[in-house]
Amino acid sequence: MKVRELTFALCAGLLAAGAAAAQDAKPADKPMSAEQKAMMEAWARFATPGEGHKALAGMVGTWDAEVTSWMEPGQAPAKSKGTSENRMVLGGRWVESKFTSEMMGQPFEGLGYTGYDNFKKKYIGTWQDNMSTAVMLSEGTFDAAGKVMTSTSTMDDPMTGKTSTIKMTTTIASPDHHVFEMWGPDPSGKNVKQMEIVYKRRK
Repeated sequence: MKVRELTFALCAGLLAAGAAAAQDAKPADKPMSAEQKAMMEAWARFATPGEGHKALAGMVGTWDAEVTSWMEPGQAPAKSKGTSENRMVLGGRWVESKFTSEMMGQPFEGLGYTGYDNFKKKYIGTWQDNMSTAVMLSEGTFDAAGKVMTSTSTMDDPMTGKTSTIKMTTTIASPDHHVFEMWGPDPSGKNVKQMEIVYKRRK
């Protein structure tokens, strides 16, 4: 049997054994130890949405987007329009964002998830789109006023073969007006603004 098949078989066996044991055992037979209780309570705190997740609720809705991209130093920026459909998923733990637009005259679509990690005490983001085969991961925090989220990420550059650090901010100008900005290194290594997206809630 191949290693992969053996692993699946072992996992299936363990799950079946666990299910059978759970059916046969009665709560009174095996009282929960203090260590088990503490572990369950810790996982409950880790898994339960809290204030950090509530702060994301304002992102939910349909948003019209005006995108400005600075592709090359000294050149006029490229402009386009798009739409972002945002909804809460996984029991209020993540905001799912489905973005559609045009980039360089081609249809563009992206899929992002933003959540709050109770363990790291940070906002976590993922981004995937049809212009790349990579997943961009980000971590960030809100300022004290809860108006500006600042995040950092890394991005692989196929032109240089290097990985660069990206800075992103999302400013909550009002409940119906958000501004996303992104900075990264230009060909000379200087950190410059690369993108701005102005979101306005569709009513």
